[in-house]
Amino acid sequence: MNKFIGVDYFNIDSLLSEEELMIRSTVREFVSEEVIPIIEEYNRESKFPQQLIPKMAEMGLFGPTLPAKYECAELNNVAYGLIMQELERGDSGVRSFASVQSALVMYPIFTFGSEQQKDKWLSPLAKGEKIGCFGLTEPDFGSNPGGMITKANKVDGGYILNGAKMWITNGTFADVAVVWAKLNGVVRGFLVEKGMKGYTAPEMKGKHSLRASITSELIFDNVFLPEDNLLPKTDGLKNALMCLNQARYGIAWGVVGSMMACYDSALNYSKSRKQFSKPIAGYQMTQEKLVYMVTEITKAQLLNLQLGRLKDNGTLKFNQVSMAKRNNCEMALDIARKSRQILGANGILDEYPVMRHAANLESVITYEGTHEMHTLIIGEDITGLPAFD
Repeated sequence: MNKFIGVDYFNIDSLLSEEELMIRSTVREFVSEEVIPIIEEYNRESKFPQQLIPKMAEMGLFGPTLPAKYECAELNNVAYGLIMQELERGDSGVRSFASVQSALVMYPIFTFGSEQQKDKWLSPLAKGEKIGCFGLTEPDFGSNPGGMITKANKVDGGYILNGAKMWITNGTFADVAVVWAKLNGVVRGFLVEKGMKGYTAPEMKGKHSLRASITSELIFDNVFLPEDNLLPKTDGLKNALMCLNQARYGIAWGVVGSMMACYDSALNYSKSRKQFSKPIAGYQMTQEKLVYMVTEITKAQLLNLQLGRLKDNGTLKFNQVSMAKRNNCEMALDIARKSRQILGANGILDEYPVMRHAANLESVITYEGTHEMHTLIIGEDITGLPAFD
């Protein structure tokens, strides 16, 4: 296998610190050596490669921005973004696993949990000894999570939870679920643990996208939750949306990995594939596609780097995350399609990663806020007029 050297047309590496470059290099090597050689098989079989979890934990890829006291790597947000980028170059499902574990499970426990909850869960999650999932979306409420019907009722010693969640990454084999439900009409966060009576998490089958990822339904049938399983600092839907913003940030970086994988595959193929006596890379129509790809990759890289710097200095706005997620997902899907065109019929074979990335990106452009919802988030920000209704 040829060593992947990345795509850096504007020498953006010169803007990264030595630590950031080292982290990216380490994860890039891991993906090249341990993810890419097996991922097509797992995608074909619709399974998640769980054997990767201990190595990812050992590398500090779970909750990497959280404090060292919880056995986390305490990295900056640019380094975290680069981790997501390299993991998604392998597969969106692998990045999704790490993203959920970090941004949607460890982050809310750290941000909204009690000291007891943090001590119980964060270190095992960081070490990959425990797996988490995040339950917000419901069968009838996706883009409008505030309409959720999952409810918790107060009883002696705790709460009774009823309802269902849908499209939950890691759900079936998760040890703990961060679940959002209405308590007296207010959205609160709860920790639902595997094995609790009345809690089931059947896997959703038949996906054409994110096949190397476990996607589940969560069902709560009179599940009793002790008092200690309420995330005490949650007080409204805004807390759940804060978690989504963390995940969207990781996605904005992650899809650049998909872009690079597709572009690299198309570029190498076009230089070796001959038609009418010369490589197809020598034809204007092919060059136009390749130039479009490398330009959009460069723009996305610059967008992400500034996004990460803003996040690290505490001035990031959620609308800016929406812009990066919206733009980068759209461009990644466009690049995957153009790459498939360059590869021709070979582009549908799993000998090449392009069709797998294209299928995955159809999910990534939808989850953690659809393309349309991010358009309206930015639209309201620049006009001052909400257009959601």
